[in-house]
Amino acid sequence: MERYSQKVLKLFLQPVNVGAMEDADVTAVAGSVACGDMIKLYLKFDETGKKIKKATFESFGCAANIATASMMTMLIENKDIEEAEKIGFKEVVDSLGGLPRIKHHCAVLAVQALKVALEKWKIKRGEKPMDENMVKNLLRNILDPHTEKDLISSKIYQRAEISGNKIKIYISAPEDEYLEEIKSNILEAFEGLDYDIEIINEN
Repeated sequence: MERYSQKVLKLFLQPVNVGAMEDADVTAVAGSVACGDMIKLYLKFDETGKKIKKATFESFGCAANIATASMMTMLIENKDIEEAEKIGFKEVVDSLGGLPRIKHHCAVLAVQALKVALEKWKIKRGEKPMDENMVKNLLRNILDPHTEKDLISSKIYQRAEISGNKIKIYISAPEDEYLEEIKSNILEAFEGLDYDIEIINEN
């Protein structure tokens, strides 16, 4: 713990904006509990739909994961979407007074969750179409517990069929203790979007 800055330690012990938001406009998840670190981000927008009014998070992981998620919510509150989209992991790390390099992935997770949340918000507002590329973007932040790679890189994800508000997602995953977690994480990735998701395991 002595390798962490005072800012990291403070936000770990007294995190800001922590907890689920019941009236969130959009949520996003990055990481996996099975792989060690995970963040769930909640965003509420103002009446124009273009400015982040409130941001909270839930974190499952180490001190750096909690601190980076907390700092990221502080950086994006009252920011326009365009401003929030420009925030990268380096800005989060610098705002914390630095992080051990081995913990930079925590800041990356926080920023990934933000980018997914903003994309989901654009889908909800009809500014972006739901196509297979978007399905991949949503699943790219979910880690395969077997390999600790994302579902696309690990080739768990096979393809998607989209018809209206119905999406069939085909995966190839072992029939083991992680299968239900993978399915649950996929469903959570689409939380808040008006789509009927069916997951088909072809393995």
